[in-house]
Amino acid sequence: MLATSTRPATHHTVTALKRWSCDDKHLPAVAEIKAIHVYDFDNTLFASPLPNKQLWNSATIGQLGSPDMFLNGGWWHDSSILAATGQGLEKEEARAWQGWWNEQIVELVESSMAQKDALSVLLTGRSESNFSDLVKRIVRSKRLNFDMVCLKPAIGPAGQKFKSTMEFKQELLKDIVYTYKDAEKLNIYEDRVKHTKGFRDFFFQFNEDLMRAQNQTLRQPITTEVIQVPENATQLDPVAEIAAIQKMINAHNIQVRAGSVPPGTPPYQIKKTVFYTGYMIPSDVTDKLTSLVSLQQGGPKDDIRFLANSILITPKPCPRSILEKVGGIGAKVRWKVTAISCFENKLWAARVETVPKGTKFYSENPVPTVVLAIRKNGRPADAARIVNWHPVTQEQAFEFDSVVGEKQMLRIEEETANESEYESYFPNKSHRRDDRNGRNDNYRPNNGRGGRDRDDRPGGYRGGNRDRGRGGNRNPSYAQRGGARGGHR
Repeated sequence: MLATSTRPATHHTVTALKRWSCDDKHLPAVAEIKAIHVYDFDNTLFASPLPNKQLWNSATIGQLGSPDMFLNGGWWHDSSILAATGQGLEKEEARAWQGWWNEQIVELVESSMAQKDALSVLLTGRSESNFSDLVKRIVRSKRLNFDMVCLKPAIGPAGQKFKSTMEFKQELLKDIVYTYKDAEKLNIYEDRVKHTKGFRDFFFQFNEDLMRAQNQTLRQPITTEVIQVPENATQLDPVAEIAAIQKMINAHNIQVRAGSVPPGTPPYQIKKTVFYTGYMIPSDVTDKLTSLVSLQQGGPKDDIRFLANSILITPKPCPRSILEKVGGIGAKVRWKVTAISCFENKLWAARVETVPKGTKFYSENPVPTVVLAIRKNGRPADAARIVNWHPVTQEQAFEFDSVVGEKQMLRIEEETANESEYESYFPNKSHRRDDRNGRNDNYRPNNGRGGRDRDDRPGGYRGGNRDRGRGGNRNPSYAQRGGARGGHR
């Protein structure tokens, strides 16, 4: 992938090259350099946080990475996101962002610093105007001294305007290699597969063009090695991440409301999609529950997905009336395993009861059930079809605590005037219904089919019980009729 020409500029000098660097540091003489070592910053040297895929839906992950959605840029263009890494700039700078480095690459940088005939370069596509100070503070806290610290400028030293990060990086590397014409070896450390290929393609063509040239006085071909570094990605603390994104949205919306933006630029807000409400099971209990799954010897195991993380209350958002009766979000309920079952060798489930036995609860399943595991062709909703339950041994009848919560994902959408809380749960506006927070206990969410044309719930757990409301397998503490519909984490 060639983003720019391999042809050299008219003149290459150390003084001209220095204009690429945002660090005011004297560069070594041309004759002193025999090797060039280039290090990418994000997720190669430094474990820069990525948007958390457990928090945001896939569309929002794409939006956050775009420089065009928000007036102040996106995830990679707003310095407050990088500054929020760990415990924040002030605390992390004092302890050199301990734990946020790829220490193997740090050792290589230190080796480059000690090698007198090597030029060390930190190269990132982050914008020079927004990030130069922050990136320099981060690397200096680790006592890493590069000969050049290069971030993407709005306009290059020769007036270049770059259409992409790769075009900027190739143009800069070409300038470095032509300037340090006695360098025989070039090493580039990069985590992005696409960029790795782009560098390899560029320098293959670069060397080929040099060998074809009749006059090779500019320089000889350079031995180039592009090292693919495993991505060293991390996430921010979820609360800090949501706060940082909200701050970015607030800054965008202030400009929109001030009228100093192009016509039609919308304000945004964070909304949530609730897949289901349930009694959430902690991870240490999940491990214990999955031990109840008994697999056939010699049978396939690769297509089995273990769950054991919730007991359904309702699919989608829980009406306020029901939520109040189960104690609200955060309420704790204790359970005991009473039986287990395997349905058609594609779903494993545990039947549970409250402790003490008369404790009030609510579930739209005919009996409170924990889906332990499913195969690829299984559906968690099939748990409602289980008829044959097998009592557990005394050792297996363990008790555990759960917390009322929602399985949800966040998304960023245009701010909508007069939108109710319930309406905001649904991305597809044409399928939103009236706010049902005031409905009584007899409200049922329309057989689990409403809300959206596309079901984004993990595993597609739509529920759906053909015997809904016909039996006595429900908690008599509530007047609502029973039925199996729900979701899983």
